[in-house]
Amino acid sequence: MSLVEHREGIEAGRLDMFVDGAFAFTLTLLAIGGETIPNTAEKLLHILAGVPAAALCFAQIAWMWHGHVQWRHLCTRSTRTGLLLSLLLVFFALIFVYPLHMVFGSACYGLSGGVLSGDVAVQPNDARTMFVCYGLAYIAMAGTLGLLYRHAARLWPAGTGEHRQAGIRTVMWSIPAAIGLLSALTALLVPKGLLSLAGFEYALLGLTGPVITRYKRRYPEG
Repeated sequence: MSLVEHREGIEAGRLDMFVDGAFAFTLTLLAIGGETIPNTAEKLLHILAGVPAAALCFAQIAWMWHGHVQWRHLCTRSTRTGLLLSLLLVFFALIFVYPLHMVFGSACYGLSGGVLSGDVAVQPNDARTMFVCYGLAYIAMAGTLGLLYRHAARLWPAGTGEHRQAGIRTVMWSIPAAIGLLSALTALLVPKGLLSLAGFEYALLGLTGPVITRYKRRYPEG
């Protein structure tokens, strides 16, 4: 290994540790008890009512973090573009956690009839703003991951397995970015009574598998 490759490996490792730490800090913002330690059964049950929403938020952020982990497997070199996009991803993650918590908290509250996540009861007049902010955050996070994989694809010669895998991941992360855009536009344009459509549109993420399968058939491994 050359001196340059060794230095790039160290720089890449330090960047990954920073990103991992930042995502870990983001997850601490979801702590269901906050700074309050329950001292009665009633308070304990009130705090535990937020567990389902916290679990959903945890899964969403972990999915985004794992996207960066997989990117590093395809981009082992330390590059300025990779550095800037990784830092941008961390910045967006720190913003994303707030609308994320509101969306899942209000969803659990509504679906449970007010039993779960009582502290996140979003008023109807605020739902439009919530979905627009969530959609924009979703675009930012997924879009940045898509750009990271596009950058990785450019580092590998066309026809290699790594180039193809990076292309697949680019498409994969472009789908949630597009769905976030669709949801944000829906929240801006539809009447108040149809705002729930902006949330249900994220079910379109289920199309990711079929789209990737079609992409693989269209661009088979060489």
